[in-house]
Parts: sequence; C-alpha cells; structure tokens
Amino acid sequence: MENSLSVNIQVNEPKQISVNAFGHSVTMPGHKYGPAVRPYYLIHYILEGKGEFIVNGTHYQLSSQKGFLIEPDYQTIYMADLEDPWTYIWVGFSGWDARRMVSSLGLSQEQPIFKSAEKETLKNCILGMMGHDHGNAADTFYCLSMLYLFLSTIASSGQDEALSKDSNLYVSQAISYIRDHISEPLQADAVARYVGLNRSYLSTLFKQHTGLSPLKYIQKFRLTKAQHLLESSQLSVSAIAYSCGYQQTESLIKIFRQQYGMSPSAYRKMTQTQTDSARKQFKGGPSPLSAKKASP
Repeated sequence: MENSLSVNIQVNEPKQISVNAFGHSVTMPGHKYGPAVRPYYLIHYILEGKGEFIVNGTHYQLSSQKGFLIEPDYQTIYMADLEDPWTYIWVGFSGWDARRMVSSLGLSQEQPIFKSAEKETLKNCILGMMGHDHGNAADTFYCLSMLYLFLSTIASSGQDEALSKDSNLYVSQAISYIRDHISEPLQADAVARYVGLNRSYLSTLFKQHTGLSPLKYIQKFRLTKAQHLLESSQLSVSAIAYSCGYQQTESLIKIFRQQYGMSPSAYRKMTQTQTDSARKQFKGGPSPLSAKKASP
C-alpha cells in the first residue's frame, strides 16, 4: 500500500521531448510495484527511507538521496524496505531526444543508479509540475522547464557506482530482443536463436534472473505495456493491442479482464478518474510532498 499522488499526461504526437508523468509516493513497509514496463523513460529519486530496485536480474539496495532510471519497455520491480520504507518522487518523459538526454546523464539500463544531495531542488521540481498541469501551452512549457532543471541537477551530481553486477549477458540480450520485437508474434524459440542458446538453457537462465520463463516474461511484458499505454496515451484499445503483439483485440480484452478484473476501457476510465482526483486533491489541500508518513 502507498499514499501516492500521480499525474499522467497524454502525449498525442511525438515531440522532441514531452513530460508523460510525475508524482510522489509515501509507501508502507514492504510495498511492491511490478513486475511492470513503461512506454517512456522514468526517473525515481528517494527522499527518505530505503528499498530495493530490480532490473534484468540485478538487485540494487537504495536509500535516501539515491535514484534510479527505468528505460522504456524494460521490466522492473521495486520494493519498500520492511523497517524503513521509502518516500520517493518521479518523473516520466519521452520524445526523439529522450535517449540522448538520458545518455548525457551517464545513465543507462546497465548503469541506472545515481546519487544527488540536492533533495530540495529535485522535490521542488515535482512540486512545481503539480501546480502546472492544466495542459495549456504555458503549463506545458513550465513542466518542461522543471524537467530540464530536474535532469540538470542529476547531471551536476554525477553517477553512483552500481551496487550489484550479477546481471547475465544472455538474459540482457534476450530482454532487449523482446523489447524491440514485442509487437510481433514473438516466440521463446526465436529469442533463444537470437542469443545463440537452446531454449531449455535460456529458460533456466531467465528463471534465475527474472523469476519467469521467457514465454511468461513475454506474456507479462505485453500485458504491462498495454496497461501503461492505457494510462499514458489516447491510442485506441485496438491500436494498443496490436502494438503489444496481440493479433486480435479480443485477446487483449480477455487477458486484461483475467488479470485486472475489468476491461481495458474500464481501466483507462478508472485511471483517468484517479488522476483527476489527484489533481483536485493537490489544488484543494496541502501537498503530500510535505506530509508525514502514513501510519501502518
């Protein structure tokens, strides 16, 4: 469980850079998010507490003043500490210049961790975005300015060294292949051939590093990508289904109902309602950025 204030912004057409989401979360002990994938770059920064970030089988134990990058279409998990759960902020962004900007920070999927002592500056960037989310031109430019200040602050802080280096090269290559071909009728055999391993051995490595077989990973990848496209885009359910590798829209609808207990359209409506409610909460009362941790 978490006390979260999240704003998702629908981006209708590709741009040089766009802000897709931002927010703040005060988590309860052991709160877990994922496995999940996002269709955009996402940077989290820890204000207080501790937790664990997992990507491609690599585990990072993180605490206050550290942050982590999530690249588009990579499956990640992050969990709050049982005794000292974390409070964090985040911002998501996309665009044809996004990859270059992330690279200029010295961050990548192989080196996703950074450290910054500029907690107040980073927090105020997100707070500023929360006060300017009406979707008009002035607020759009303001949020972009806060994104650039957020990234500039990280760039001036430098990277933190990775806390674990036990990721497997074959698994990383397989995940990259899955990410690049997820809209196709992808099979585990094709992934195994790409990395040059037999299917059985690749499955063993995959389970060791992700907890899932390649086939289960592909299935989870498709579903969680569809979930986040419903949250962050205006694409039709049919377009989302095809972009995530479902050959029939009905297949996505059926699997989505089984997993989440509602149709994709109902899920989109629910998340939009929650975003609207979060905006009203921010405008009508004190920001959770200054709130105390919720009681268990």
